[in-house]
Amino acid sequence: MDNQDILDRIQALVDEEHQLRASAPVGPESEDVEAAYEERRVRLRRVEEDLDQCWDLLRQRRAKENAESDPGQALTRPASEVEGYRQ
Repeated sequence: MDNQDILDRIQALVDEEHQLRASAPVGPESEDVEAAYEERRVRLRRVEEDLDQCWDLLRQRRAKENAESDPGQALTRPASEVEGYRQ
């Protein structure tokens, strides 16, 4: 995976995030609506975590490139690690 692949993935995740935030689930019964909201909330959380991981990986790759090191050695860190980073 190169930087452009990561940027493409970031764009796809941002698009999905916008779609999830803009959509409102509709269902014939309140239980269906609640289930749809919960499903959307869980998916949105996962998208946010994936975005954090992609940005972290891209930053690592760019730092390695600037240090004239192999950007291919950058590794995707666990979401639990990158979630606490300040932007």
